[in-house]
Amino acid sequence: MPFYKSTTTIEDWARSEKFHDSFLLSKDYILDAVANHSASLGLPDVAVSESQGKFLNLLARSIGAKRILEIGTLAGFSAIQFARAVPDDGNVTTLELDPLHAKVASENFERAGVAKKITLLVGRAADSLVALDPEKLFDLVFIDADKLSNVIYYTEAKRLLRSGGIIIVDNAVYDGKVADLEFNDDWALGVRELLAVMKDDKEVEAVTIPTVGARGFDGFIYAIRK
Repeated sequence: MPFYKSTTTIEDWARSEKFHDSFLLSKDYILDAVANHSASLGLPDVAVSESQGKFLNLLARSIGAKRILEIGTLAGFSAIQFARAVPDDGNVTTLELDPLHAKVASENFERAGVAKKITLLVGRAADSLVALDPEKLFDLVFIDADKLSNVIYYTEAKRLLRSGGIIIVDNAVYDGKVADLEFNDDWALGVRELLAVMKDDKEVEAVTIPTVGARGFDGFIYAIRK
């Protein structure tokens, strides 16, 4: 495979993402309505992109996921993609701290026709996680919440995940700032703390996958529980 070295910009990444999406993603009027509803109520535009959401959907389908745990709901964009992936008797449990975000997400779940597949728990995720039944294991856990709590979320995710299950930790590259040790905000510190814990964790195998697109330079940690 040829390898090309060049200097690119976010404009190049956005154009490339849009080009590929035009071939591989169908127009999704429901998700458009979800995005418009969320924006009209002032929620931040920080959800996963359409292509990233489709990736999560395909990933869940590829492993036959029936039970999915999401930490960080926001407006429910990724939860909808997960709910579309699980069978009719499947479930997506999603955790959200902010009551407004939870309200908007609930409305979006109804709008998307997937509310019956989703359990939305409102409150501190750390508290909600402790209360979850360890006998009812999940197939996939998606972590996309406050980064300083990454280690807590990851530890609980392992406790609640079946052997062979997947953990995805979003926003693990952060425009390259995680690898810049002179940059020390909560986001970067939270990811570094998680990486340090995972380094010697014999219960998982993991890798960071960098991504670029309309939302910039980022990436996610992909881990499989042994």
